[in-house]
Amino acid sequence: MKLLRQWGGLIWSKWSERFYQVSIKQRVLLSFIVLITLSISAMGVLTYRIAGKEIQNNAFDTSQETVDKTLQLLDYRLNDVAMSVQSLMLSDAYRQMMIDVQAHDVTNYYVHLSEMQYVLSQATFNEPMIENVLIATPIGDFYSTTQVRAQDNSFYGSELYDNSKKSPGGYWAKGHYDRLFTGSQRVVSFVVRGIYENTPITNVFIVVNLRENKIASLLGQGTSGNDRKYLLLNTEGETVVQTGWPAQGEPPKAPEFLQASTEDSEGNFFYPFDGENYLVNYKQSAVAPNWILAGMQSKDQLLGQLKGVQRAVLYVILVFLLTTWFFSNKLTAALLRPLFKLSRLMRRVEENQLSVSFESKYNDEIAQVGFQFNRMMTEIKTLIEDVRQKEKGKRHAEIRALTAQMEPHFLYNTLNTIYCKSVMGENDDVNEMILALSQMFQLGLGGGQDLITLEDELSHVQQYCAIQQKCYENLFEYHAEAEAEELLSCLIPKILLQPLVENSIQHGFSDRRSGGCIHVRISLEQSMLHIVVEDNGKGMDAAKVEQGMAKREISKKGYALVNIRHRLQLYYGDEARMELSGQAGVGSRTDLWIPLSPLREEGGNYGIS
Repeated sequence: MKLLRQWGGLIWSKWSERFYQVSIKQRVLLSFIVLITLSISAMGVLTYRIAGKEIQNNAFDTSQETVDKTLQLLDYRLNDVAMSVQSLMLSDAYRQMMIDVQAHDVTNYYVHLSEMQYVLSQATFNEPMIENVLIATPIGDFYSTTQVRAQDNSFYGSELYDNSKKSPGGYWAKGHYDRLFTGSQRVVSFVVRGIYENTPITNVFIVVNLRENKIASLLGQGTSGNDRKYLLLNTEGETVVQTGWPAQGEPPKAPEFLQASTEDSEGNFFYPFDGENYLVNYKQSAVAPNWILAGMQSKDQLLGQLKGVQRAVLYVILVFLLTTWFFSNKLTAALLRPLFKLSRLMRRVEENQLSVSFESKYNDEIAQVGFQFNRMMTEIKTLIEDVRQKEKGKRHAEIRALTAQMEPHFLYNTLNTIYCKSVMGENDDVNEMILALSQMFQLGLGGGQDLITLEDELSHVQQYCAIQQKCYENLFEYHAEAEAEELLSCLIPKILLQPLVENSIQHGFSDRRSGGCIHVRISLEQSMLHIVVEDNGKGMDAAKVEQGMAKREISKKGYALVNIRHRLQLYYGDEARMELSGQAGVGSRTDLWIPLSPLREEGGNYGIS
């Protein structure tokens, strides 16, 4: 018992684990279906049992009633036969015949035979089931001359006479071939002693032969098609007449069946026969007390209506289950729709869509959770906005710091050159340099903005090159060109190109005194601003510079490149990029790709459409 409980607990645990592994919608739907299925099935089974019991009782009662009515009809007809015999014995011809029988006078035999014809004909006319009538007497047999008497077979030597000794009051014999008349017709015989003046005469017998097929046809009137079979038995359990059986079929002859059918005057029982279970209803005849009518009907056919009810119940259960599944699915979806909506909102939050909001016109438990979700999202957005503002301020401060690091670098050299030229009395160059420096500062400051147009940035570079050309006369030439003029209106971080040009002058042309060339090209490439700064200086080892930038082992030149890359990262993230290339003795090249889309965390379009 303990082991059984352990197994039960283990099975329940496994099913419970699987149950909670499926979605809540499937669990709710499954719960609905299981509960309604159990209730509908229980109701269907209960209805079937109640209806089945009632139908079975009605079927049994109807079957017994059919047997009773069939036997009542049979008794009525047998009673007519008995009345015909009684009318015969009350006739004057019969009385005259009995007088001669008593006197053993055979001289008037043919006279009496002739006089008996009308009486015998009247008996057969009144009851069509009568095949023939024979009056056996010591002075001879009397019968209808329309019948051919089998002279070789005497009644007193027949089995009928032997059985009549056992039943002095008369009896009904089972079906047999007629040996008293020619034709070998199967008949059922009613044998009774002749009566004269209310006294039975021991040596006079009246034999009334009834057609067996007429009795079978009479019993067959109580059948419905071939679903009912009748057996007319005698008290010895012998078959008198049978009907409803197929031509090759044989009725049951088992002792149990015969005993069960004859132990009471009426009743019923179930009897297995020929692979089927039969309901047997039987009743004893009132006219022929030694006869019992047994009606057999297949239980399956008898309860065919019950099978119809069973099928109907199954169909109803199936229809209700399908309807239940449909409405349960709809109901489950309706109940869980707010929860699914909330789940979808959470998935959108996972995708960084923080502007979502739960809306519901109801005020149930799920709606309360949704409203709590809205409050949580409001707090999260507030916190994120605070962090964003702090990060934005921090980044702007870092950008300004990086920009400020670039400005002193060339300012020292410019002021030093202006000082040298003023000492040497080259006042015109000094004036031009001061004016260029002023314009350069004006453009570099950019009105306090971190972003300036590409046109202003190129002007800034132009002023820087003008100052450097005063410092290094005939050292280099500067050229800038844009693929389209509308590109000049794009916004880029200020002081982005000047450090690249400064690298070309300070490092690319460090080993020459003239012939240098700096070329700046601007184009549009896949919705990005492509800026190329190249020179024909001594070149650089791009891989070594990149390695030094990664390890922070950078020279003054490398420091400017790190500064530019860092500022691009702060402005545009991974969308902007910078690539270095060059060969020794050939020159160096720097490519910048700047997106035209809005900056991170700031609105507006800083490029062209």
